[in-house]
Amino acid sequence: MLNFTLQKRQREPENGRRMNKMKSKESIDQIMTNFLDYYIKSGKINELDRIYLMNRLMDLLEKKEIKPLSPSKNVEEPLALLDKLVDFAVKTGVIKDLPSSRDVLEAKIMNLTTPLPSQVNQLFWEEYSKRPEAATDYFFELSKENNYIKTREIKKNIEYTHPTEYGELEITINLSKPEKDPKEIALAVNNQVDYPECKLCMENEGYEGHLTHPGRANHRIIRMKLNEEEWGFQYSPYAYYNEHCIFLSSIHRKMDVGIQALQNLLDILTTLPHYFVGSNAGLPIVGGSILSHDHYQGGRHTFPLEKAEEEYSFKINGTSNVKTSVIKWPMSVIRLSGTDKEAMIETADFIMKHWENYSDERVGILSETEGELHNAVTPIARRKGEEYELDLVLRNNRTSPDYPDGIFHPHPPVQHIKKENIGLIEVMGLAILPPRLKNELQTVRNYLVGKEDSTAAIHQDWADNLKRNYNITEENVGDIVDGAVGDIFLQVLKDAGVFKRNKEGQAAFKRFIDDLSAADNKESNDGNFKRYSK
Repeated sequence: MLNFTLQKRQREPENGRRMNKMKSKESIDQIMTNFLDYYIKSGKINELDRIYLMNRLMDLLEKKEIKPLSPSKNVEEPLALLDKLVDFAVKTGVIKDLPSSRDVLEAKIMNLTTPLPSQVNQLFWEEYSKRPEAATDYFFELSKENNYIKTREIKKNIEYTHPTEYGELEITINLSKPEKDPKEIALAVNNQVDYPECKLCMENEGYEGHLTHPGRANHRIIRMKLNEEEWGFQYSPYAYYNEHCIFLSSIHRKMDVGIQALQNLLDILTTLPHYFVGSNAGLPIVGGSILSHDHYQGGRHTFPLEKAEEEYSFKINGTSNVKTSVIKWPMSVIRLSGTDKEAMIETADFIMKHWENYSDERVGILSETEGELHNAVTPIARRKGEEYELDLVLRNNRTSPDYPDGIFHPHPPVQHIKKENIGLIEVMGLAILPPRLKNELQTVRNYLVGKEDSTAAIHQDWADNLKRNYNITEENVGDIVDGAVGDIFLQVLKDAGVFKRNKEGQAAFKRFIDDLSAADNKESNDGNFKRYSK
C-alpha cells in the first residue's frame, strides 16, 4: 500500500501536536474515506452509494485496492481533502503537475459528489415551487460546494469602493483566474479540439476538459424556456460579484441584441425577479469577450449604476405607461420603467433601432462607415417590485487614427491601468482590472515612499504626477494609490461614454432625445409606431 505522508507543522501545544502527528500518518485510504464520509454525513451522498463512489474514486486515482477504515473523528474541510487527493495523483504520476491537469481531476472527483443534471434540474424546480429565491439558493450552494464556483480563488481578488459624484464605484483587481503555465501553452499547440464549440455551449456539461479547456465534469446547467426556446442557466466559475450567473442559448449562435433579447431579459426577470440580467452589446470593442454565443449575465448584486440618480425625464409619444429618463452617469444611459412588459419591450426596441441609425458628426458619432455598423446598446434589466426597470447604455465602436483601440474606449492616458474592452460589468460601475496590477501598483507605492528608484515605464509619468500633487507618507500611500486608480476607472467610463459629461456632450445628448421624439411623432403619424397607452 502507498502511504501519503503529510508535512508536519511547527511546534504547537501537546494536543495539537498529537492531532497533527495522527494526521501526518494518514494514508491516502484514510483521506479517501474521510472525503466520502463528509458528503454522506452532510446528506449530499446516500449511504447506499458509499461503496460505488469509493470504487469510482479509486479508479480516478488509479488505485487497485483500499484498506477498510473508519472515518477520522476530526475530518478536514472537503476542499482541503480534495487538494490532498489531487496531490496524491501528482505524486504517483497519475496526472502531470500542471494547473490544467489538476483542474480536470478536481472536477472529476467533485463530480462524484454532484447529482446528475436531471436530478439537479428536478430539485431546482421543486425549490422554485416554494419561491424563486429558494431555487437559486439551492443551485448556488451546490455550485460552491462542488467547487464549480472557485470560492478559494475568488477570495484572492482585491476589492474596494471609490467615491465619485456619480456614487461609489467598485474596483476589483482580478486575481482569481489562473494564468496559463508556459508548459501548458507549449503542449497546447498540438492539442486543438473543436468540441465543445465554445466555453458557453451546453456540451460543456460533464465535459472532461484538457490543456486548453477547463474541467467541466462537475458542471450543471438548469434548463429553462425563453420565448419557446431552450436556454440554460449556470453560475460563473470565477464570479465577479454575488451570484454571478450566465443565461445561454442551447444553440451555438452569435450574439443578437435586438427585440428578442429584450423579450428574453424581461422574461428572465419574470422567472427570477430577485436577479438583475443584462447583455453585452453585440459589436466588437463595445461587446463582451464571447460574441460567438448568444448569452446574458445576471446575478444578485446592486451595482452603482442601479443607484444612479435621474437627471431629467422626457416623453415619447404613445408611451404614457412607460417612464423614460436620462441618468446621471459617466456613460450615456436612458432608463425605462413600467409595469407593462410589452410596452417596455416595444419602447426599448424603438429607442435601440433609432440609436442604431443615429449620427452626430459634431461629437464624432457615426452610425456606420463603409457599410460597417458602429452603434449598439448594452441593455440591463431589473425588477423594482411590480415594475420593470431597463437601462439602455448607448455605445459606439468606431476607431480612428488617433484612437485605434476605439474612439469611445479607454484612451491612451488611462490604458496603463485599463486597456481591455468595457463590457456589461464595467458599464454598471464595477471595474475588472488585470492581475498584473497587484505587483505593479505595489512597485508604484514603493516608489512614492522612496523604497524604489522607479516604477514600470507605463506607470512612471502617472506616479511622478502623484508625487508632485500629494504629500505622501507610509501611512497614506495605499489610500492615495487606490483613490488614483478609482479616478482612472471613472475616466475610463467617461472615455467610453458617447455623449461626454461636458456642455457640448450633454447638448448633443439632448439633440438625440429631441430627435427621438421627432422620429416618434413622424412614425406615429405614419402609423408605423405602436401606441402603448391603454
